[in-house]
Amino acid sequence: MLAYLRRRTSNAEVAADLMAETFAAALLALHEHTSPADVEVPVAWLFGIARNKLFESYRRGRVEAVARQRLGLEPLVLDDRDLALVDELSETEVVRALADVLPPDQLEAIRLRIIDERDYDAIARELGCSEAVVRKRVSRGLATLRARVEPMR
Repeated sequence: MLAYLRRRTSNAEVAADLMAETFAAALLALHEHTSPADVEVPVAWLFGIARNKLFESYRRGRVEAVARQRLGLEPLVLDDRDLALVDELSETEVVRALADVLPPDQLEAIRLRIIDERDYDAIARELGCSEAVVRKRVSRGLATLRARVEPMR
């Protein structure tokens, strides 16, 4: 999550704030109106929250701390070492972790669709296949990830 947000923000501190707000909002949602059973793909659900928080921060010109305040969390304080660690994160680490679980075609489709947020038709053109094939690869990849997460619940 942090790598995703870092790639889309101006600095490491903003990415860390967004990540903290994302997880706080997720905790509130689970407590108030969403049960874990309602969340079909937890990772995709969290990325959706992160994306919404990111867009809100663009619109407002700052990262909100509403969810963290509602939970009574202290403001996030990072030192230079923490910020350097955030900056070291990259999509490569995420992709490497997924590569241990997914076949290359599904990994590439998920990377382009979920991480890079590209449209199915653009992905199909890039990969030289149909949009339906791309959708199936993403679906199968997410099903594989879901199956890996299910036993942990």
